[in-house]
Parts: sequence; structure tokens; C-alpha cells
Amino acid sequence: MQQDETIRILLHAPTAAALKRARSNAGNLLAATQPPLVRIVVNAEGVAATLDEPNAAADPITLVCGNTLNKLGRSAAAPLTVLEEGAVLALARLQREGWSYIRA
Repeated sequence: MQQDETIRILLHAPTAAALKRARSNAGNLLAATQPPLVRIVVNAEGVAATLDEPNAAADPITLVCGNTLNKLGRSAAAPLTVLEEGAVLALARLQREGWSYIRA
């Protein structure tokens, strides 16, 4: 049985500045000859920045913390994906599933 060798990267963006870096990193990664799977996980201040500054290239791979959305009294529409669990728990679960964590 052959093991899946796909690289899977989580870019964590808890601030507006981190979101900007994560979006740039994601664009660079996805332009690679053999692009990895990439997801941007936003929570805290990164959620408001994501909603206030849509990005057509990054939004489809962005996972938004539902806890932060509730605290802000806001909602996120497709192509953004709202996490059913908090971002911190999602980051831990995804790392256990083989995703590599990078703080943007």
C-alpha cells in the first residue's frame, strides 16, 4: 500500500497582518509546480479582516472560526468555510490528521 505523500499546509492567521502574509504565502504555494494542499485558518482579529477584505483567490481555501463570528455578531458566506468547531480545536485536529501548522 502506497502512502499519500501530498503536503498539507495550514496557515494560521489570527490578525489582519497575519492574514495578509497567509494570503501571499498561499498564492506562492499554489503557484508551485507541485502545489500542496493549503488552507488558511482565521480566528480573532483575522476574521474581521477576512470579511472586510474579500480575496477571490484565497477565500475558497479559508476556514473561519465560528466562535469569533458569533462574538462579532457577523456571518461568513461562501466561498468562505465556517468551522463547526473553534479554530484552535480545528488546528489541533487537522495537525493530528497530518496537516503541517505554520503561523503566518
